[in-house]
Amino acid sequence: MFTGIVEHMGTVVEIQQLDTSSSGGGGWSMKVGDSENILVDCRLGDSISVNGTCLTVTAFEKSWFKVGLAPETLRRTNLGDLKVGNNVNLERAIAANVRFGGHFVQGHIDTTATILSVTPEGNSLWVRLSPSDKSYLRYIIPKGYICLDGTSLTICEVNDDESWFSIMLVAYTQSHVIMPTKKVGERVNVEVDMLGKYVERIVEPMLFGDVQKSGGGYVEKLVKNYLEKRSNA
Repeated sequence: MFTGIVEHMGTVVEIQQLDTSSSGGGGWSMKVGDSENILVDCRLGDSISVNGTCLTVTAFEKSWFKVGLAPETLRRTNLGDLKVGNNVNLERAIAANVRFGGHFVQGHIDTTATILSVTPEGNSLWVRLSPSDKSYLRYIIPKGYICLDGTSLTICEVNDDESWFSIMLVAYTQSHVIMPTKKVGERVNVEVDMLGKYVERIVEPMLFGDVQKSGGGYVEKLVKNYLEKRSNA
């Protein structure tokens, strides 16, 4: 579990698409350097959020750590886009004795979003994004939480018709996360607030029965129900 408060920005120092070492496990691996600040209490098997993705430490030394990237991780996230020299947001799993400054973040990426525009206003930045999987827009609400590349942010605007949402970065955040370094067209990792998904999962069967068998989602069922009532009125 994480908070979305980025602790440090590390640097990708090595990527291996087929790592046959004991710490690579015969799959895709990535080594992140410039990470001394978050490795002081590190142990093998610990979870570290890399651009919002919960990953397991398979090897480490004083200034770097290695993680493995499963096929599902590469499909769901932007980690496969990374190149040596890129910076990444890092956060250790939350300890019980610290303040909870962000929101509940699992490190389980739902989808990615493409940056549509970056617009300065004063010393802040407006960032408008469009999710790759539009179905996740139903969990994105104005003034709600969202986690972008591991950063806990407040949603400012949502446009369902044009499939975009916006956030604003204050000056302090701009200097502590990777978002301002990204360009229009680049992708960011998205984890929506888990509360909405849990509520939908619990409430939907109560309203519409077994959704898995009947197919469709909450919104589709609601619209169908409404239209049927109108036609029978």
